[in-house]
Order: sequence, then structure tokens, then C-alpha cells
Amino acid sequence: MSRHVVKLPDLGEGTVSSEVVAWKVKVGDVVGEDQPIVEMSTDKAVVELPAPVGGKVVSLGGQPGDQIAVGGELYVLETDASAAVESAPAAAPAQAAAPANASSAAAASNGVAQPATAKASGGRVMASPATRARAKLAGIDLTTVSGSGRDGRIQRQDLDAAINDRQAGKAPAPASTPSGRQVRTGTEEIRILGVRRVSAQRVADSKRNIPHFAYVEEVDMTELERLRKHLNSQQPKGSPSYTYLPFLAMALVRVVEQFPKVNSRYDAERNVLIRHDGVHIGVATQTSDGLKVPVVKHAESLSLKEIAAEIRRVTNAAREGTASRNELQGSTITITSLGKLGGIVSTPIINAPEVAIVGINKAVERPVIVNGEVAVRLMMNLSSSFDHRFIDGYDAAETIQALKEKLEQPATIFIRD
Repeated sequence: MSRHVVKLPDLGEGTVSSEVVAWKVKVGDVVGEDQPIVEMSTDKAVVELPAPVGGKVVSLGGQPGDQIAVGGELYVLETDASAAVESAPAAAPAQAAAPANASSAAAASNGVAQPATAKASGGRVMASPATRARAKLAGIDLTTVSGSGRDGRIQRQDLDAAINDRQAGKAPAPASTPSGRQVRTGTEEIRILGVRRVSAQRVADSKRNIPHFAYVEEVDMTELERLRKHLNSQQPKGSPSYTYLPFLAMALVRVVEQFPKVNSRYDAERNVLIRHDGVHIGVATQTSDGLKVPVVKHAESLSLKEIAAEIRRVTNAAREGTASRNELQGSTITITSLGKLGGIVSTPIINAPEVAIVGINKAVERPVIVNGEVAVRLMMNLSSSFDHRFIDGYDAAETIQALKEKLEQPATIFIRD
């Protein structure tokens, strides 16, 4: 037998170290070649690394949350003498999931998923890295948990139920007040790992380092809603409906032609503001692993239908954990929406190194004065934030006023000068 040292490979994007998210094996396990061993997190993705050779796990190089340097010892296998003694920064990533600013609704399925044991065809439990990490901390064996997600994937609520069931079976009955209501004494420690940790750090850095200038304007969406409904009525049966996001994206493309500075990225190391001709729109997306910002590349070259399809594609990939690194980086301006939870106003945090973010709030019918008369109109607020180091308040206001005009007169979205 011989000792096979597996080192952390270079995961790209200038990565010098990576965080251990979850081990899929423990010391003493016998593993096969290409069997998934560990999930590692970079600034852009969670990457699953397989074993380069088969053997018995002798040691693991860190616990979830620990940082491992590229080229550092990741784990050690005991192999046959014929196997290589040491793996250079080894096995290539088998798959990538992803990270980070605001929200989106969950992707719709074709039918109601029935709870099932969450195992893929290869026998592997289907769950996100965050769910695996929580299960490990709680001492829950995921092979015993029934998943309610697509193809039996374990969702957060499935793990919550398993934890509650175990606690109900082992914990003493909680004390109660004279009214008969129970006193809750339990606590849960949740270690912040992977995408959630990176997202938290980026949001904090953005808020700490960027002087945000917030600007909110109300928009009459009545005409755009009429157009949206008309276009949806022309869609083939079963086709996805248009939301407001593709209209906002297309209108934003037109607006940055007038105000190109908002379509920029700031290189802090060189102290250079890089203004982009291409419009690469980040779409803030809430996922089970945390906030991610997949990117619609070169939106200026796409039709409304193509933008809508690309938004659906990249946001679904982000939620499912299949988005590539390229799909999660390179945005030049970000849009965000809280959907039906949009509220009246929000203060979105800039997706650094960008300099602007635009969000839409909930559209509601209310009475307004139109041409001296009271009329019921569909009104919605645009909430935006700008990096005040580079975008003056006046320029920010002009940008949003131009966007408001295009949304209120939707025909202008499709007119090129």
C-alpha cells in the first residue's frame, strides 16, 4: 500500500485558497476513482472535487469553514502500491454551483413534486451544499430524509422537519406558562459557509466602501401592463409569461446609451473607472444557497423575447446550482426585484465593482390625478442606488427619469434613434 496525497487544484479566477464547504466522506471510507469527495467554495462558485484514484481515506485536510491554500494538502488516500504517490493540484472540478444582491421567485415545475428519498441515479443524496452543511452540524443523516424537491432533492424545509422530529423524539417536554402555552428554549447554531459567507462579505464590503446615493421614483405602469398582457395573450399555450424584468432590462439598455457612465465597473487597485459599451445585466436572484447574480451578457444585442428567455435560463441555473463561473461574473449593471413582496420602496446594495443597481417594487392600482381628473392607474416605484463617488445625484436622477419615461411610454423601448 502507498500514501496518495491529494492537493487542492487551481480553481481558476486567480484563486489562492478555497473554503471547505462539506466533506462527502470521512476517515476510513473506501472511495472509488471519480467519486465526489469534497465541496470547495471560491468567490464565484461551489465546486465539487472527485477522487483522482481509488483508495481508503486516511486523513482530511480541514473542517467545513477552513481555508485551504492552492497546492495545500486536501486529503490523503491509502492506495495500492501501483498508484501514484502524490497528486499534483489534482482533480478538475466536477460541477459548479454559485454566489452575489436581491430576489426572484422560485422556478415553476411542470407538476407537484412528490416526497421521495433524495438520491440520484448513482445513489448520491441530492441537496445543496448549505443543506449538507446544516445537516452535518445537526447530526442528521441525509439518506434518511425524504426530499420534497424536484427528483427528490432535499429542501431547507425537509431538513427543518427532520431536525424538529428528532428533537421532538429526544428532548424533554418544554415547560409551559400558566396559560398553557409552551416556553421555547431551543437554539440552533448555523455556521456561515460557502456562498452565504461570500455573499455576506461582499454585501458588507459594498456597504462599507461605497457611498450609496439612493433615488426612488414612482412610475405609471398602466400602458406597460397593457402591452405585457397583450404579448402574453399571443404566446403559445404553455409558454412562459413575460414579467416586468425583460422590459426593464431592455429599457435600461436604451437608457445607458444616453448615460453610459452608469454602465461601468470600478477597478479599485488601478483607481480606474471602466465604462463598457456592452450591457451585461446582472439579475439578483435568491437561491437556497444564498443570493447570486447571474448575468445576461450583451443585452444590447437581444430582442425582448431573447432577453426574457436568457433571464429565465440564467436565473434557473443559479437556483439549481448549475450556473457556470462565466454566467456569474462580468455584469456591468444589476437589476433586482422582490416580486410580489416588492413593498413600497427598497434600498438595494450595489453589486460591486459596478456603480449602479435598479430595483422594481410591487405594482398596485391606486387613484392618481391625470389631466386634472382622478383616475385609477397601476403605479410602481423604482428604487435605485448609485456609487456617489462617480455618479452625481443629478446624473442619477436624470438616469432614472429617462428610465421612467421609457417604461411609461413602452413603445419608446423598441425605437432606436
